Amino acid sequence: MYTDSVLLESRSARFGLAHKVEVLDKVKALAFSTGSAQATTRDVANYFEVPPKTVEKLAERHREELTHNGMTVLRGSDLEEFVTDKLSVTKLEGPSYPQRVRSLTVFDRRAVLTVAMLLRDSVIAQRVRTYLLDAEESARTDTVHPGVEAVRRATEELRQTVRTLAAGYGSLDRRVTRLETSGTELGTVLRELGPVLGRMSARVDRVDHRLAETDRRTERTEQVVCAMSQRLADMGEEMREMRQDLRSVMRAIDARPVPPQLLLPRQTPPRPREQ
Repeated sequence: MYTDSVLLESRSARFGLAHKVEVLDKVKALAFSTGSAQATTRDVANYFEVPPKTVEKLAERHREELTHNGMTVLRGSDLEEFVTDKLSVTKLEGPSYPQRVRSLTVFDRRAVLTVAMLLRDSVIAQRVRTYLLDAEESARTDTVHPGVEAVRRATEELRQTVRTLAAGYGSLDRRVTRLETSGTELGTVLRELGPVLGRMSARVDRVDHRLAETDRRTERTEQVVCAMSQRLADMGEEMREMRQDLRSVMRAIDARPVPPQLLLPRQTPPRPREQ
Protein backbone atom coordinates (compact mmCIF):
# COMPACT_ATOMS: atom_id res chain seq x y z
CA MET A 1 0.00 0.00 0.00
CA TYR A 2 1.25 3.45 -0.95
CA THR A 3 1.56 6.25 1.62
CA ASP A 4 2.24 9.97 1.38
CA SER A 5 5.90 9.51 2.29
CA VAL A 6 6.25 6.71 -0.26
CA LEU A 7 5.00 9.00 -3.03
CA LEU A 8 7.43 11.71 -1.96
CA GLU A 9 10.42 9.37 -1.88
CA SER A 10 9.77 6.60 -4.41
CA ARG A 11 10.06 7.36 -8.12
CA SER A 12 8.64 3.98 -9.08
CA ALA A 13 5.56 4.62 -6.92
CA ARG A 14 5.02 8.00 -8.61
CA PHE A 15 5.44 6.39 -12.01
CA GLY A 16 2.78 3.82 -11.16
CA LEU A 17 0.22 6.54 -10.32
CA ALA A 18 1.20 9.25 -12.81
CA HIS A 19 -1.57 8.22 -15.19
CA LYS A 20 -4.35 9.12 -12.74
CA VAL A 21 -4.53 12.70 -13.98
CA GLU A 22 -8.26 12.93 -13.31
CA VAL A 23 -7.58 13.52 -9.61
CA LEU A 24 -6.25 17.02 -10.40
CA ASP A 25 -9.71 18.32 -11.32
CA LYS A 26 -11.23 16.45 -8.39
CA VAL A 27 -9.21 18.59 -5.98
CA LYS A 28 -9.11 21.90 -7.87
CA ALA A 29 -9.72 23.12 -11.37
CA LEU A 30 -6.46 23.31 -13.30
CA ALA A 31 -6.45 26.44 -15.45
CA PHE A 32 -4.23 26.57 -18.53
CA SER A 33 -3.34 30.08 -19.63
CA THR A 34 -2.25 28.69 -23.00
CA GLY A 35 -5.73 27.48 -23.88
CA SER A 36 -4.33 24.00 -24.59
CA ALA A 37 -3.42 20.91 -22.60
CA GLN A 38 -0.07 22.40 -21.54
CA ALA A 39 0.47 24.53 -18.46
CA THR A 40 3.28 27.01 -17.94
CA THR A 41 5.39 27.18 -14.79
CA ARG A 42 3.21 30.02 -13.50
CA ASP A 43 0.05 27.98 -14.17
CA VAL A 44 1.43 25.10 -12.10
CA ALA A 45 2.51 27.48 -9.34
CA ASN A 46 -0.97 29.05 -9.26
CA TYR A 47 -2.61 25.64 -9.07
CA PHE A 48 -0.52 24.52 -6.10
CA GLU A 49 -0.52 28.03 -4.57
CA VAL A 50 3.25 28.24 -4.33
CA PRO A 51 5.78 30.74 -5.78
CA PRO A 52 6.93 30.03 -9.34
CA LYS A 53 10.50 29.72 -8.04
CA THR A 54 9.43 26.66 -6.04
CA VAL A 55 8.19 24.94 -9.19
CA GLU A 56 11.32 25.97 -11.09
CA LYS A 57 13.64 24.50 -8.43
CA LEU A 58 11.56 21.30 -8.27
CA ALA A 59 11.71 20.99 -12.07
CA GLU A 60 15.49 21.45 -11.97
CA ARG A 61 15.99 18.76 -9.29
CA HIS A 62 13.69 16.21 -10.97
CA ARG A 63 14.17 17.23 -14.59
CA GLU A 64 14.65 13.69 -15.92
CA GLU A 65 11.52 12.29 -14.25
CA LEU A 66 9.35 15.27 -15.15
CA THR A 67 10.59 15.25 -18.74
CA HIS A 68 9.70 11.56 -18.97
CA ASN A 69 6.21 12.36 -17.68
CA GLY A 70 5.46 15.24 -20.06
CA MET A 71 7.45 18.33 -19.10
CA THR A 72 8.95 20.13 -22.12
CA VAL A 73 11.37 23.05 -22.40
CA LEU A 74 10.60 25.09 -25.52
CA ARG A 75 13.38 27.05 -27.24
CA GLY A 76 14.04 28.79 -30.53
CA SER A 77 11.47 28.30 -33.26
CA ASP A 78 9.36 25.94 -31.09
CA LEU A 79 9.12 28.66 -28.42
CA GLU A 80 8.26 31.32 -31.00
CA GLU A 81 5.59 29.13 -32.53
CA PHE A 82 4.12 28.21 -29.12
CA VAL A 83 3.98 31.84 -27.99
CA THR A 84 2.42 32.91 -31.29
CA ASP A 85 -0.17 30.13 -31.40
CA LYS A 86 -1.02 29.57 -27.72
CA LEU A 87 -0.49 32.88 -25.91
CA SER A 88 -2.46 36.00 -26.71
CA VAL A 89 -0.68 39.32 -27.22
CA THR A 90 -2.09 40.76 -24.02
CA LYS A 91 -0.80 37.84 -22.01
CA LEU A 92 2.55 37.96 -23.71
CA GLU A 93 3.01 41.62 -22.85
CA GLY A 94 1.72 41.30 -19.29
CA PRO A 95 3.88 40.93 -16.18
CA SER A 96 3.40 37.16 -16.13
CA TYR A 97 5.00 36.62 -19.55
CA PRO A 98 8.18 38.60 -20.35
CA GLN A 99 8.45 39.90 -23.85
CA ARG A 100 11.92 38.39 -24.38
CA VAL A 101 12.50 34.86 -23.05
CA ARG A 102 14.96 32.28 -24.26
CA SER A 103 12.99 29.25 -23.07
CA LEU A 104 9.60 28.30 -21.69
CA THR A 105 8.81 25.22 -19.61
CA VAL A 106 5.39 23.66 -20.12
CA PHE A 107 3.72 20.75 -18.32
CA ASP A 108 1.00 18.38 -19.45
CA ARG A 109 -1.39 16.86 -16.92
CA ARG A 110 0.80 13.85 -16.22
CA ALA A 111 3.73 16.15 -15.41
CA VAL A 112 1.51 18.33 -13.18
CA LEU A 113 0.40 15.24 -11.26
CA THR A 114 4.05 14.25 -10.84
CA VAL A 115 4.73 17.72 -9.38
CA ALA A 116 1.88 17.12 -6.94
CA MET A 117 3.58 13.92 -5.80
CA LEU A 118 6.89 15.80 -5.28
CA LEU A 119 5.79 19.04 -3.55
CA ARG A 120 6.05 18.70 0.22
CA ASP A 121 4.88 22.10 1.46
CA SER A 122 1.84 22.69 -0.74
CA VAL A 123 -1.59 22.16 0.80
CA ILE A 124 -3.09 21.54 -2.64
CA ALA A 125 -0.37 18.98 -3.43
CA GLN A 126 -1.11 17.19 -0.13
CA ARG A 127 -4.81 17.07 -1.03
CA VAL A 128 -4.00 15.67 -4.45
CA ARG A 129 -1.83 12.95 -2.92
CA THR A 130 -4.53 12.12 -0.37
CA TYR A 131 -7.18 11.86 -3.06
CA LEU A 132 -4.80 9.84 -5.22
CA LEU A 133 -4.04 7.40 -2.37
CA ASP A 134 -7.74 7.05 -1.53
CA ALA A 135 -8.57 6.35 -5.15
CA GLU A 136 -5.77 3.78 -5.33
CA GLU A 137 -6.93 2.09 -2.12
CA SER A 138 -10.51 2.00 -3.40
CA ALA A 139 -9.31 0.47 -6.64
CA ARG A 140 -7.40 -2.21 -4.70
CA THR A 141 -10.44 -3.22 -2.66
CA ASP A 142 -12.65 -3.58 -5.72
CA THR A 143 -12.59 -6.98 -7.36
CA VAL A 144 -11.42 -5.80 -10.69
CA HIS A 145 -9.57 -8.02 -13.08
CA PRO A 146 -5.96 -6.85 -13.59
CA GLY A 147 -6.51 -6.72 -17.33
CA VAL A 148 -9.18 -4.02 -16.90
CA GLU A 149 -6.69 -1.69 -15.20
CA ALA A 150 -4.15 -2.35 -17.93
CA VAL A 151 -6.75 -1.51 -20.58
CA ARG A 152 -7.69 1.68 -18.74
CA ARG A 153 -4.08 2.77 -18.52
CA ALA A 154 -3.52 1.96 -22.17
CA THR A 155 -6.63 3.96 -23.07
CA GLU A 156 -5.41 6.99 -21.12
CA GLU A 157 -2.00 6.77 -22.73
CA LEU A 158 -3.67 6.49 -26.13
CA ARG A 159 -5.71 9.61 -25.41
CA GLN A 160 -2.57 11.47 -24.42
CA THR A 161 -0.86 10.29 -27.61
CA VAL A 162 -3.81 11.45 -29.71
CA ARG A 163 -3.71 14.89 -28.05
CA THR A 164 0.03 15.12 -28.68
CA LEU A 165 -0.37 14.09 -32.31
CA ALA A 166 -3.18 16.60 -32.81
CA ALA A 167 -1.00 19.39 -31.47
CA GLY A 168 1.88 18.26 -33.67
CA TYR A 169 -0.37 18.11 -36.74
CA GLY A 170 -1.51 21.68 -36.15
CA SER A 171 2.10 22.81 -35.84
CA LEU A 172 3.04 20.96 -39.05
CA ASP A 173 0.10 22.48 -40.91
CA ARG A 174 1.14 25.98 -39.91
CA ARG A 175 4.73 25.33 -40.96
CA VAL A 176 3.62 24.04 -44.37
CA THR A 177 1.45 27.14 -44.80
CA ARG A 178 4.41 29.39 -44.04
CA LEU A 179 6.54 27.39 -46.47
CA GLU A 180 3.94 27.83 -49.23
CA THR A 181 3.81 31.57 -48.55
CA SER A 182 7.59 31.79 -48.72
CA GLY A 183 7.55 29.88 -52.02
CA THR A 184 5.06 32.33 -53.49
CA GLU A 185 7.17 35.30 -52.42
CA LEU A 186 10.27 33.64 -53.87
CA GLY A 187 8.46 33.14 -57.20
CA THR A 188 7.56 36.83 -57.31
CA VAL A 189 11.16 37.84 -56.65
CA LEU A 190 12.42 35.50 -59.37
CA ARG A 191 9.92 36.93 -61.87
CA GLU A 192 11.13 40.43 -61.07
CA LEU A 193 14.74 39.34 -61.49
CA GLY A 194 14.02 37.65 -64.84
CA PRO A 195 14.36 40.78 -67.07
CA VAL A 196 17.49 41.88 -65.20
CA LEU A 197 19.08 38.48 -65.64
CA GLY A 198 18.10 38.53 -69.34
CA ARG A 199 19.82 41.87 -69.89
CA MET A 200 22.90 40.72 -68.02
CA SER A 201 22.99 37.55 -70.14
CA ALA A 202 22.78 39.61 -73.38
CA ARG A 203 25.62 41.85 -72.24
CA VAL A 204 27.74 38.83 -71.35
CA ASP A 205 27.05 37.37 -74.81
CA ARG A 206 28.20 40.61 -76.47
CA VAL A 207 31.36 40.60 -74.40
CA ASP A 208 31.96 36.98 -75.42
CA HIS A 209 31.57 37.92 -79.09
CA ARG A 210 34.00 40.81 -78.72
CA LEU A 211 36.53 38.62 -77.00
CA ALA A 212 36.18 36.01 -79.76
CA GLU A 213 36.67 38.71 -82.46
CA THR A 214 39.72 40.03 -80.60
CA ASP A 215 41.13 36.51 -80.47
CA ARG A 216 40.64 36.11 -84.22
CA ARG A 217 42.33 39.46 -84.96
CA THR A 218 45.20 38.60 -82.66
CA GLU A 219 45.63 35.28 -84.42
CA ARG A 220 45.69 36.98 -87.85
CA THR A 221 48.22 39.54 -86.59
CA GLU A 222 50.42 36.77 -85.30
CA GLN A 223 50.24 35.04 -88.68
CA VAL A 224 51.25 38.29 -90.50
CA VAL A 225 54.12 38.87 -88.09
CA CYS A 226 55.30 35.29 -88.56
CA ALA A 227 55.12 35.70 -92.36
CA MET A 228 57.09 38.95 -92.19
CA SER A 229 59.68 37.37 -89.96
CA GLN A 230 60.04 34.47 -92.39
CA ARG A 231 60.31 36.89 -95.33
CA LEU A 232 63.05 38.88 -93.58
CA ALA A 233 64.91 35.68 -92.86
CA ASP A 234 64.66 34.71 -96.53
CA MET A 235 65.88 38.17 -97.59
CA GLY A 236 68.87 37.87 -95.27
CA GLU A 237 69.72 34.54 -96.84
CA GLU A 238 69.41 36.03 -100.35
CA MET A 239 71.71 38.93 -99.38
CA ARG A 240 74.36 36.50 -98.15
CA GLU A 241 74.14 34.58 -101.42
CA MET A 242 74.47 37.85 -103.44
CA ARG A 243 77.62 38.81 -101.47
CA GLN A 244 79.12 35.42 -102.14
CA ASP A 245 78.32 35.72 -105.88
CA LEU A 246 79.83 39.22 -105.98
CA ARG A 247 83.07 38.02 -104.35
CA SER A 248 83.25 35.18 -106.83
CA VAL A 249 82.87 37.61 -109.77
CA MET A 250 85.52 39.94 -108.36
CA ARG A 251 87.96 37.08 -107.93
CA ALA A 252 87.22 35.92 -111.48
CA ILE A 253 88.05 39.31 -113.06
CA ASP A 254 90.85 39.96 -110.63
CA ALA A 255 89.18 43.22 -109.69
CA ARG A 256 91.05 45.57 -107.45
CA PRO A 257 89.80 48.50 -105.53
CA VAL A 258 89.83 51.75 -107.55
CA PRO A 259 91.79 54.62 -106.02
CA PRO A 260 89.56 57.41 -104.86
CA GLN A 261 91.25 60.03 -107.07
CA LEU A 262 90.40 58.07 -110.20
CA LEU A 263 86.79 58.11 -109.22
CA LEU A 264 86.72 61.98 -109.17
CA PRO A 265 85.65 63.69 -112.44
CA ARG A 266 88.38 65.51 -114.48
CA GLN A 267 88.56 69.26 -114.12
CA THR A 268 88.37 71.12 -117.46
CA PRO A 269 90.67 74.22 -117.62
CA PRO A 270 88.74 77.45 -117.77
CA ARG A 271 88.22 78.97 -121.19
CA PRO A 272 89.72 82.39 -121.94
CA ARG A 273 87.32 85.28 -122.05
CA GLU A 274 86.43 86.65 -125.40
CA GLN A 275 87.58 90.20 -126.09
